Amino acid sequence: QVQLVESGGDLVQAGGSLRLSCAASGSIFSINAMGWYRQAPGKQRELVARITSSGNTNYADAVKGRFTISKDNAKNTVYLLMNSLKPEDTAVYYCNANLVPIPTLRTGDYWGQGTQVTVSS
Repeated sequence: QVQLVESGGDLVQAGGSLRLSCAASGSIFSINAMGWYRQAPGKQRELVARITSSGNTNYADAVKGRFTISKDNAKNTVYLLMNSLKPEDTAVYYCNANLVPIPTLRTGDYWGQGTQVTVSS
């Protein structure tokens, strides 16, 4: 079984910073990419940032220049450093991993349970 466990969500004032972490565990053959999505109340889930196994990254326009995604391959962990937070960043942040599990070796998308980020004005 594959599990993604997120941490780091909190209540923070506008202009502040937070760092989210997501660790993938279980029987994993390889990880193709990991990323962060968010969903605000009444809105669809949207991509925030994504990083591939080779280190290529992409970001939503709304967070470019403020958020940085990084990874620790040895720990199967992805991080999201969020600076200059705005009230509109308030959402539940979900970790996603596109990976190959053992023993099926069938590539699939896995999700964490979500962590709440609230930015007060």
